[in-house]
Amino acid sequence: MDMISPSIAALTPSLTLKVTNRAKAMKAAGEEVYGLAGGEPEMDTPDNIKQAAITALNNGATKYTPSAGLPALRQAIADKLKRENNLEYDPSQITVGAGAKHACFNAIMATVSEGDEVIIPAPYWVSYPEMVRMCGGVPVIVETTPENGWKLTAEQFEEAMTPRTKMVILTTPNNPTGAVYFEEELRALGEVAVSEDILILADEIYEHLVYGDVKHVSIASLSPELYDLTITINGFSKGYAMTGWRLGYSAAPAPIAKAIQMIQDHTTSNVCTFAQYGGIEALTGDQSFISDMRDEYDMRRQYVYSRLSAIPNVSVVEPQGAFYFFVDTSKLGLTSLNLCDKLLERYKVAAVPGIAFGNDKGIRISYCTTLDILKEALDRFEEFCKAH
Repeated sequence: MDMISPSIAALTPSLTLKVTNRAKAMKAAGEEVYGLAGGEPEMDTPDNIKQAAITALNNGATKYTPSAGLPALRQAIADKLKRENNLEYDPSQITVGAGAKHACFNAIMATVSEGDEVIIPAPYWVSYPEMVRMCGGVPVIVETTPENGWKLTAEQFEEAMTPRTKMVILTTPNNPTGAVYFEEELRALGEVAVSEDILILADEIYEHLVYGDVKHVSIASLSPELYDLTITINGFSKGYAMTGWRLGYSAAPAPIAKAIQMIQDHTTSNVCTFAQYGGIEALTGDQSFISDMRDEYDMRRQYVYSRLSAIPNVSVVEPQGAFYFFVDTSKLGLTSLNLCDKLLERYKVAAVPGIAFGNDKGIRISYCTTLDILKEALDRFEEFCKAH
């Protein structure tokens, strides 16, 4: 008798977590490792947010809340979406989950049926295809190119659609490429979605990390028709350095929101109660942390771009958001997994193989670390590239 469900047995491990855990194990063994694989800000959560959770805990906020989240937190999220994203949601349409990852999974589980196709532009965040498979859906991977800024075009979207297409996943700013979709690009994609009633999963977890004159645009804000087709995903991990707090949320049309909340009722119930009070403070308190962090990452982004642009046999598209570079290493003649293994073992630099994101021609480098680590790691990466 098979002990494991076939749909679960077919899943592949997260290579981002694998690389990060391996690097941590090497560090624990006393080795010096320069980590460029992580996806979390190295800054600590702001003190006002931590204090709000501590105060709530001391005041006895240790009991269950409604599964979808504290009413005050859902209201704060609704206010934020109106203020920053031009999106009108009733708090009943908002579900607070255990991080944006959990919110994504619940949204896919609520909408994707056995055999439904979900269009996923590649390079993609590692968990999207696996989530779709767990829910019985079929990932349809569409290759984007550096020439198009690593962004899905309306023409590609239309060509990939079939009668089984149920959803498209759009991540802006993007992990792993740092690409940001402009309003006109989102409108063109939206026209295709509306023409065939294709749902849009809009993962906007990196929205606060956009640089220069680039603006983040929520696709659901562009028309009533797109609002009715879009599930907006966001959270606190990246913008407020709250990765370990596990606070994310979805905002969706009422019928989908109700289904998401039923799933959560029967699985996790509510997110950690006192952590939710930290979320309220994050949205309603001092917001200067965001701009300070963005300025710091912009400086690092520019430094890394100048360094990578000067390294022979690799190429990059300048990212406009998030805190990653997707580096084309195809001229080095190695698979991305082989390259990352050699880079870690011989040069003590941890990066994530592009195959994890559906593109074996490159690797992902994160710059959410200190400038000193970035300098040393890039020195070593340059040495590696010159040796190959």
